[in-house]
Amino acid sequence: MAAEGGGKEMNEIKTQFTTREGVYKLLTHSEYSRPNRVPFNSQGSNPVKVSFVNVNDQSGNGDRICFNVGRELYFYIYKGVRKAADLSKPIDKRIYKGTQPTCHDFNPLTATAESVSLLVGFSAGQVQLIDPIKKETSKLFNEELTSLSFLWSLCLSISPQRLIDKSRVTCVRWVPGSESLFLVAHSSGSMYLYNVENTCGTTAPHYQLLKQGENYAVHTCKSKSARNPLLRWTVGEGSLNEFAFSPDGKFLACASQDGFLRVFGFDAAELHGTMKSYFGGLLCVCWSPDGRYIVAGGEDDLVTVWSFSDCRVIARGHGHKSWVSVVAFDHCTTSVEDGDPPAEFSGSDEDFHEQIHFGAGRERANSAHSRLSKRNSTDSRPVSVTYRFGSVGQDTQLCLWDLTEDILFPHLPLSRTRTHTNVMSATNNVSNSSSSGIPANSLPSTLPRSNSLPHSSNPGNSIIDSAFIATGVSKFATLSLHDSRKERHEKDHKRNHSMGHISSKSSDKLNQLSSSRTAKADAAKTLGTMLCPRMDEVPLLEPLVCKKIAHERLTVLIFLEDCLVTACQEGFVCTWARPGKGLLSSQNNPANSPSGTVV
Repeated sequence: MAAEGGGKEMNEIKTQFTTREGVYKLLTHSEYSRPNRVPFNSQGSNPVKVSFVNVNDQSGNGDRICFNVGRELYFYIYKGVRKAADLSKPIDKRIYKGTQPTCHDFNPLTATAESVSLLVGFSAGQVQLIDPIKKETSKLFNEELTSLSFLWSLCLSISPQRLIDKSRVTCVRWVPGSESLFLVAHSSGSMYLYNVENTCGTTAPHYQLLKQGENYAVHTCKSKSARNPLLRWTVGEGSLNEFAFSPDGKFLACASQDGFLRVFGFDAAELHGTMKSYFGGLLCVCWSPDGRYIVAGGEDDLVTVWSFSDCRVIARGHGHKSWVSVVAFDHCTTSVEDGDPPAEFSGSDEDFHEQIHFGAGRERANSAHSRLSKRNSTDSRPVSVTYRFGSVGQDTQLCLWDLTEDILFPHLPLSRTRTHTNVMSATNNVSNSSSSGIPANSLPSTLPRSNSLPHSSNPGNSIIDSAFIATGVSKFATLSLHDSRKERHEKDHKRNHSMGHISSKSSDKLNQLSSSRTAKADAAKTLGTMLCPRMDEVPLLEPLVCKKIAHERLTVLIFLEDCLVTACQEGFVCTWARPGKGLLSSQNNPANSPSGTVV
């Protein structure tokens, strides 16, 4: 873990950080923002979001970026680490009245140098389909008015009635592999499936139940002619904050304000599995590139790793001091190393590496048996796997995490010693057994790169060794909710935007146990079950890197091939060059003073 000192050092904004790959550096000349570069007054505004698309431009500069700041929406050529950003020349800029953009998504299948399809969700519930290259607004959804009438109503600050859902759009995504279908989530807790070819009608839709399960229901729209929405999903209680499709497009992970992660088979609308946060709502979710693991974050300040095949929590990560707003896997750093595949592994070496590095096709990623899931404990040449993911939060910190085989396969001998904690003194009590294999419930004497607390071979009766109890990490690991207020105060826990203190009544409830994984999704009964293991029942990861990189809460984290991109609520979109990838020089830097504003 990259530890930081106290006081002034902890409050310092970092412009670079180091991992085992090398140094990541902030490229100040590649910063995107409003043309005047004035920090945005973010109070009461929707989070800044960023979307990318590649238009396959023959010039080699095909990346395009879209981001929203307050009532404004910008569309630029993204020059990344190659050249400095020229903020005076947005391809398109839009200013809305009476509503604000909340989220957006490009369709990569239809993107060309001459045209792109961009969906934009709004705080008033509408969804717009626009083409920022042609500067056209083609269609409007969840609004009975025509697109022209909608634009006119925005200019007059009129608030027309929405017929499908009046609540804020929280997430919008094109359905993978489709040029016309897209899914929209709202703060009402509902999701709607749309077809761009259909209209929304001039009357409120009537629904018929299609499928129902525990805390979810799916309805079809009853109509004599094709109209939107095609389907309505009602998921959990409270806002549906984010959803994410699996790499093969067959499954859908939903993070809800009721604290539940729910994973559905998308086409069949069937519930595959669930997970409950330690407390509070879940705000963000993402899939590993091979679709085997899901990471979620939220109001418990933790990142939680969930196994898709086992339908259980396999690790939690503690590094943030406030709500986790975004989680994302780094497909470029996720890797497989060492060894030849054992005979019992299904799938070819090429197929597996392609899944890990580039995501899986629908057929490959949905295979029930793969090399990793079939790893044999008797294999003397095990494959070494590392998943890299990152998180950003309202504490303005960026955290990077490694998920390695000692967490993924805790009961098998390791090919090398990998467990890493911040409990250096505890290593004196453990013998060096790297040559003969290290049990899952022991702490090795060397501490390389997987950042986890070890866990017992019997998860149901896990006990933290006395060597760990004196440490801050294990103190958090054994945290009971009745003293969580004191612990967070001692750690200078930032709660400007968080759920605040838990009532004593809730604390009493959360200490109850339930042995059934399929019990009702009640926060009072899930702690200590497979839905929500206790803190000492699963490994606790530490971040490889934990750096303060902004003045305002962070809202974006995207991993690209040669950089990673972050954004904060002030409206600044930052590019961090990967080691050896920063090619900017002073001669590439144009004058940064605004030369005009495009309306």
